[in-house]
Amino acid sequence: MSSGTILAIIIIYFGILILISNLVSKKDSSNDAFFKANKNSKWYLVAFGMIGTALSGVTFISVPGEVGNPDLQFKYFQFVLGNAIGFIIIATILLPLYYRMNLTSIYSYIEQRLGVVSYKTAATIFLISRTIGSAFRLYLVVIVLQRFVFDAYNIPFAMTVLISLALIFAYTYRGGLKTIIITDTLQTFFLVSSVFLTIIFICNSLDYSFMEAFEAVKNSNYSKVFFYEDYLKGNFVVKQILGGIFVTIAMVGLDQDLMQKNLSCKNIGEAQKNMFTFTGIFVVINIFFLSVGALLYLYAEKNGIAVPMVDGVKRTDLLFPEIAFNHLNIVPAVVFLLGLTAATFATTDSALTALTTSFCVDFLGMDKKQSADSSQQIADDKKMVRTRHLVHVGFSVLMFLVIIIFNSLNDKSVVTMIFKVASYTYGPLLGLYAFGLFMKSKTVHDKLVPIICVISPLVCFLIAKNSAALFGNYVIDNELIIVNGLITFIGLLIISKPATSQTKF
Repeated sequence: MSSGTILAIIIIYFGILILISNLVSKKDSSNDAFFKANKNSKWYLVAFGMIGTALSGVTFISVPGEVGNPDLQFKYFQFVLGNAIGFIIIATILLPLYYRMNLTSIYSYIEQRLGVVSYKTAATIFLISRTIGSAFRLYLVVIVLQRFVFDAYNIPFAMTVLISLALIFAYTYRGGLKTIIITDTLQTFFLVSSVFLTIIFICNSLDYSFMEAFEAVKNSNYSKVFFYEDYLKGNFVVKQILGGIFVTIAMVGLDQDLMQKNLSCKNIGEAQKNMFTFTGIFVVINIFFLSVGALLYLYAEKNGIAVPMVDGVKRTDLLFPEIAFNHLNIVPAVVFLLGLTAATFATTDSALTALTTSFCVDFLGMDKKQSADSSQQIADDKKMVRTRHLVHVGFSVLMFLVIIIFNSLNDKSVVTMIFKVASYTYGPLLGLYAFGLFMKSKTVHDKLVPIICVISPLVCFLIAKNSAALFGNYVIDNELIIVNGLITFIGLLIISKPATSQTKF
């Protein structure tokens, strides 16, 4: 497929999203619509749309790409099982808490439980974590677009990033969450369709029936799921499942992005139906993504296709687009492009909305500014909407800078990098919420909390860097987030004091 064809498809795709945005925001572009979708979202739309947000381009490219590593194969599914347990914990413990307190920003819980400084610390951790994580995810699709589209027009990498963020900004800055609920549903449809259609196209290319493909994947050297031979390695099953549980609790349950969608449902019952439905779909879709990976490597072996190299380094992230664009016909290429674009931009648009919401609510207090004078309130609302637009621009620029920096440093699979960074940045959130939920008789010396939340990741970094020497060749993997949360929890205990009746929840 030519670069011009790819570019035309992308333009049409974003034209549809911008059209949807204009139709939705024309009715209501208020802060209430932007932050909470007027608390009127349909649970089934939220559940389906969350698939695109939770999976992202990382799942679409990096997960299938890593299947070819003998030490990984279907290892990721161990992590997915942990994710599923984490989602159930979120639905049964955290969501009822958020709905009972009627929160717009989930970090308001920390304000009421531990204090203002702790609250600002939690919100800051989210802003840093989500900006970095979303930038990494967008980076993944940008390098694909750069390689297969924009290099043909001699457009520099930085301009490709800028164009991508500008397109996202164009359809999110007015309607926010109300728009995202609709556009993410559409994008998830493209994502899910592309997974199933890709399997069909590759099976046809390999002359496999569905059952023959299943047997080929099962008997290949790519389909090992459970790794239990060596607990010292990072792929050990217990490590992966525990890591999946706590990464999910931190990156979903304690993350304004995905929780903002859940909080837009009418009530807790609908929000929980959304989470349980989403969990089932999430597990099934990941099985298919891993199967795509195995089929891609079988196809590559049969046709003598090598894993693409970038600066002398193998990039498994690029195997899927390499085969889709250069070795299959036009229809599979279009399907792949739509799936990749949907997966990545569904994550990034949602993240930009959540970042803007968190900053406006947690730092500018927009949900607390009410005037007794109705005319004054109307003027204030217009001013806050303008401010919200500026904040949205600010986070777009910040994400641009992070991607540029990451492009100059990255030499590893993006999926590995994302979860490694998440273990450091989300760990303190895990510790803060664990302390708030389980130490009901205690609170903290509020002003000391930021110190604990900085020390904990630093200690974790030193432990992870020297784990093999410290623990007899034991390699810390996804369970690092548990260690980080535990260190934060212990630190909070050290600076704790008896709670008053106002700080007990």
